[in-house]
Amino acid sequence: MINTELHKIGITDLAAGSSTGQQWFGHGPKITSYSPVDGQAIAVITASDARDYEKVLQTASQAKSIWADIPAPRRGEIVRQFGEKLRELKPALGKLVSYEMGKSYQEGLGEVQEMIDICDFAVGQSRQLYGFTIHSERPAHRMFEQYHPLGIVGIISAFNFPVAVWSWNAALALVCGNVIVWKGSEKTPLCAVACQKILADILQANQLPEGISSLLTGNAEVGKWLAADSRIPLISATGSTHMGRQVATTVAARLGRSLLELGGNNAIIVTPQADLKMTIMGAVFGAIGTAGQRCTSTRRLIVHEDIYEQVKTSLVEAYRQIKIGNPLEAEPHMGPLIDKAAVNAYSDALRKIEEEGGTFLVSGGVLAGHGFESGCYVKPVIAEVENHFKIVQTETFAPILYLIRYTGSVEEAIALQNDVPQGLSSAIMTTNLREAEYFLSHKGSDCGIANVNIGTSGAEIGGAFGGEKESGGGRESGSDSWKVYMRRQTNTINYSTSLPLAQGIKFNL
Repeated sequence: MINTELHKIGITDLAAGSSTGQQWFGHGPKITSYSPVDGQAIAVITASDARDYEKVLQTASQAKSIWADIPAPRRGEIVRQFGEKLRELKPALGKLVSYEMGKSYQEGLGEVQEMIDICDFAVGQSRQLYGFTIHSERPAHRMFEQYHPLGIVGIISAFNFPVAVWSWNAALALVCGNVIVWKGSEKTPLCAVACQKILADILQANQLPEGISSLLTGNAEVGKWLAADSRIPLISATGSTHMGRQVATTVAARLGRSLLELGGNNAIIVTPQADLKMTIMGAVFGAIGTAGQRCTSTRRLIVHEDIYEQVKTSLVEAYRQIKIGNPLEAEPHMGPLIDKAAVNAYSDALRKIEEEGGTFLVSGGVLAGHGFESGCYVKPVIAEVENHFKIVQTETFAPILYLIRYTGSVEEAIALQNDVPQGLSSAIMTTNLREAEYFLSHKGSDCGIANVNIGTSGAEIGGAFGGEKESGGGRESGSDSWKVYMRRQTNTINYSTSLPLAQGIKFNL
């Protein structure tokens, strides 16, 4: 089904899952990529073993000095060419993302557009890797700060955004003068192969060496190798909080750096002053978009008692209109979960909701029959719960929306929102200026992302993306996130004929 798109991208051989550029190899176990859309096997790829890993790291180590010596605007030109190629291949790569991951074709196209956008951002940034000039307390001295490349940046990405989140890291890391080593999700290996192929062709066309962009394929073991490798100053990892703890601990033990983008338990607060039509639209898309498998998916809807029944009725009516089916077709609003393990986690969450005393307003279940042969299609769920329920405190990567009532002021609603271990994305629906500003104050949302009158899901490239608490604390994409991929250096130049010391210290010889 996807062969035409692969041909457009230039992929003719799917046997190898390790690459240093134009060189492809693999000696590890076989990984079969199954589409959650129809359950069909897409490809069998040979994963990376220890030999492949070492070849990738050695090649990257050799390439890093060559790449760092190239002026930053020239590195930006390579990223610009990559972005232009993505524009050309957007329909093909978007369809591949949709088929291998299971999100709608429109969301697949949107993910590729994110790649294009970050390339544009990074090209401009390549001419603005700025430092600072500082006035020295010593006469005839100049102080300044500058940034240098780290060397090798390791990237571990998740299945739910199999190409975009890699590109957030890759585009900025590359213009900052680093080479990149990417471990894509073993659930979406073909998307990673496609991206590596596209970028490798650009690098080759510009007569650049192997090792500037490399790919590793495999399970968590490969990620552990990256995290433990002292040759890699920075590991950027996206995934669950459990995974993030393991990466952070391992990297910290060798005094490396980690950039972590982890789970979310995102809430929309709905006050009596909310625009309810806007609220329902934002909540439904946030809850069912990508079948609830975004880290920014809306998990909780915290609604004031004065409008609670009205919101509840409108939500249930909206859910009756949701169409589930093949995400490559135009009509369905929601496609499948990624695999059977995700389906089992969804079913387990439904049992726990019932055990803790939750009430289902829209009941769930696994869909079967014609069109649902993969076994990964489920019904979206709305459940009335209490915020303190254990299952509510946990992120479930599925289309489950928790409805929670609050009775007092907006401060009470914010306290409920913040009373979870995660702190990624948040939103408030209100036309009351004071409520909106309080929500954005230091007493308001404790999340890395806080929105007013838009949902929790979706982020623009221009702003830094990331969360607090168990969501990791990292920042990727826009703003000054480029600084994460560089080392900071303070410099002092003495152009006098004497050697005055700082703080007025006297040292006579």
